[in-house]
Amino acid sequence: MLSPGYVARRVLHALVVLAVVAVVTFFIVRLAPGGPAALADPALRDAERAVIEARLGLNDPLPIQFLKFVGNAVRGDLGQSFLFGTPTTQVIASRLGNTLILAGAALTLTLLVAVPLGTLSGLRPHSWLDRIVSFVSVVVLAVPVFWLGLILIIALAVLRPVLPAGGMYTTGMEGNLLDLLRHLLLPAVVLASASIAELLRYTRSSVRSAAKLDHVRTARAKGLPQRTVHVRHVLKNALIPVVTVIGLQLPRLVGGAAVTETIFAWPGMGRLSVEAALGRDYPLILGVTLVVAAAVVLFNLLIDLVYPLIDPRIRTDG
Repeated sequence: MLSPGYVARRVLHALVVLAVVAVVTFFIVRLAPGGPAALADPALRDAERAVIEARLGLNDPLPIQFLKFVGNAVRGDLGQSFLFGTPTTQVIASRLGNTLILAGAALTLTLLVAVPLGTLSGLRPHSWLDRIVSFVSVVVLAVPVFWLGLILIIALAVLRPVLPAGGMYTTGMEGNLLDLLRHLLLPAVVLASASIAELLRYTRSSVRSAAKLDHVRTARAKGLPQRTVHVRHVLKNALIPVVTVIGLQLPRLVGGAAVTETIFAWPGMGRLSVEAALGRDYPLILGVTLVVAAAVVLFNLLIDLVYPLIDPRIRTDG
C-alpha cells in the first residue's frame, strides 16, 4: 500500500524536475548564437532586425521574457510558432500522435523480441542460443542508429523495393491502415533496435541472477517440475527489475526519435524538434522540450508509484 507521503514526495519531485528543465531550456535557447531574424536574412540591418525581434517579443530583457513565458505556460499557452505562424500547442498536437504511433510500435517490437529471447538466454546460459543472442545484441548496440536506418533503406527500399523509404502514407492513401503499417515497419525496427539489445541483455542477466537464489535451489531440491520453478520462482523475481527498465525505455522512445524520424521523414515530434532548432523557433523548441520532459517525468513517476506495488520489499513510508 502506498503511503500518501510517498506519493506526495514523488509528485513534488516530478514538478521540480519539470521546472528545472523549463528554466534551463529557456535560457540556453535564448543565449545561443543567432536568432530567428538573423536566420531569416543574415544581411538584415540592425534596425530591421530590431523591428522583427520586437514583433516576436524578443526585445525585452531575458527575465521579463521568462516571466511572460511562465505566465502564459501556466494558462496552457506556449506562444506562437515562428515557423508555422500558429499556436505552438496546435503544432505539437498535430505531430504528437504520429510519434506515439511510432514509439508504440517500437515498444511492442521491443517487448515481443527482448523479453522472450532474454528469458530463454538467461535460462540456458552458455548454450548456442545464449551465445548468438549475446553476440547479436552487442553488435546492434555498437551500430549507430542513422547507419542502420540508411542500410535498411538501401537494402529494402532501393535495391529491393519491398518497403517505402520514408513518409507515413503513400500519396492518395492517407488513412489506409495497411499502407501505414508498411511505412511504419522500417522506422519502428530502427527505433527499437537499441532498446531490444539493452532490454534483452538486462532480462538475460536478471533471469540468471534469479535462477541462483536460495529459494530457487530449494524448489529444485524439492523436486518441483522445471517449468514450475522457472515460472513461479525465477521469472516472478527476474521480471520485477525488468519492469523498471521497460518503464525507462518509454520516454526514451518518445523523446529519442529525432534521428529516426528525420531519416524516414516521419512527421512526428522528433523531426519537429529538428526543424524548430534549425529555424530558431524558440516557442516550438520550448514546447517540444517541455512535452518530452513531461513524458519522461510522467513515466518515471508511474514507475515510482507502481514499483512498490509489485515489490512489497520497497518501503514507501520513509
